[in-house]
Amino acid sequence: MSAPHGADAVVVGAGVNGMVAAAVLARAGWDVVLVDRNERIGGFIASGEATTPGYVDDLYSSWHPLFVTSPAFAELGPDLARHGLAYRNTDGPLTASIADDGRVALAHRDPELTARGLADRADRRAYLAMVEGFGRSADRIGALMGADLRSPGGALAALGLGGRLGRRGSEALARDLLASGRSWAARTFRGGEVDHLWVPWLLHAGLSPDSASGGFMLPVFAASTHLAGLPVVEGGAGNFVAAFEGLLAELGVQVRTGVSVDRVLVRAGRAVGVQADGERIPARRAVLASVSPQALYGDLLGPAAPPAHRAAAATYRPGRAAMHVHVTLDSPLAWTDERLADVPLVHVSDGSASTGIACAEAEAGLLPRRPTVVVGRQHVLDPSRVPAGAGALWLQLQEVPFAPLGDAAGELPTGGGWNPELARAYADRVLRRVAAHAPGLLASVRDVRVTTPLDLVGRNPNAVAGDPYGGSAELDQNLWWRPFPDGAGRTGVDALVHIGAAVHPGPGLGAGSGYRAATRLARRARVSRPAPRTVKERVHA
Repeated sequence: MSAPHGADAVVVGAGVNGMVAAAVLARAGWDVVLVDRNERIGGFIASGEATTPGYVDDLYSSWHPLFVTSPAFAELGPDLARHGLAYRNTDGPLTASIADDGRVALAHRDPELTARGLADRADRRAYLAMVEGFGRSADRIGALMGADLRSPGGALAALGLGGRLGRRGSEALARDLLASGRSWAARTFRGGEVDHLWVPWLLHAGLSPDSASGGFMLPVFAASTHLAGLPVVEGGAGNFVAAFEGLLAELGVQVRTGVSVDRVLVRAGRAVGVQADGERIPARRAVLASVSPQALYGDLLGPAAPPAHRAAAATYRPGRAAMHVHVTLDSPLAWTDERLADVPLVHVSDGSASTGIACAEAEAGLLPRRPTVVVGRQHVLDPSRVPAGAGALWLQLQEVPFAPLGDAAGELPTGGGWNPELARAYADRVLRRVAAHAPGLLASVRDVRVTTPLDLVGRNPNAVAGDPYGGSAELDQNLWWRPFPDGAGRTGVDALVHIGAAVHPGPGLGAGSGYRAATRLARRARVSRPAPRTVKERVHA
């Protein structure tokens, strides 16, 4: 069976990269089919009253600073707002870390107020210099991070950043790219507050305190979070998906959910469509695949996969697994340190010390004894998410093994893998770790729901081995070498483009690879197609 007319482009996978790519191509006048195996688009963007009625949980990802500062948002944001997308954010307390001994490092939206909290005067000056330095070059860094260095645009982006930084600045940037976050913080600051505050954020890029490129990513996280805050979708992340559903429908994109793509169809070295649940969906111009490298160069391409790409995909490594614990509370969380009362996101961590140990334990197959706990309280920004007088916790754990071999604390049996008993027992460890700094927590718990690494794979097979970041972000398969050195998105098959978290610029909600691929395809096609129609023109056509 074949789709009667096909489309200009078929987009496989409807996470943020697939949704953005479909919208950008449709705005450029392309006929687009977007296919996803789940019953609703969105990938790891979803929300619902999944733990307790009346409490809205962001089921997976939640914080959108990368999206609101992205080129995709600059182009699509006004249309998404028309379809109901709105954000809640903070201009005050932003993020913090709390150590086992109760020490707190706190960031405000205002970098000067944050710097005043550092004990050493030289560190205050260094902190502001870090933020200001990023601000001066943010546009050039963004252009470089979003480019393929092997393309003319990538070369121009590199030259532009080099011209802005000069020789010394360019050498310093290269040094930071090779440095870990731990070593960068120790080199740049005398005190330990910045390490304590920002090194745990490296987990959100799939890194550890000792990973190369952390010396680049740490100031990027710090400065961009001061710039963008921590926006969350008003009413829950599902409203982000609803806005895209409305926009895609308005643009005429055919969205097919609950459909699994079995094969990318290749004829004479060119992708000409896909086969999905027995149906052929022709693609006249391109196929964009937001899938893992293992899936793309394995089952989807089969014998048509270029041998070099197939071999490289076979060695592509997943990163650490992750899990979520959703907790509903009868009353708001009450931290012992009152400065944390209005902070929407707190890391329970000593900084490089405890987070580095937890990463090493997870990478050795062990359940960490003292995991880094990401404590999100979206309702601090958006009170509509919980009943009046109540509270909730969105807990993220980014240092867990997919197949646990043991417990670093020697307490939990792991022989049955991530069964419900182990999931709840480990969640209890996590809750006790938070409760050490919020003594009334355990008594106020209503319900607990755990999303294990196995559940992440069930939701999204791109999370190979429970890694939601699309593959290890170690330097050898990160940045311009992601997923491997042949180039970002290049597949060796004409008209087939690889997008998603496994493709440079990597994971996160910025939709960098999807936006870049779609804009490049649209730009190349403009010489042979009429000028793109606006949304209004498409609606009234």
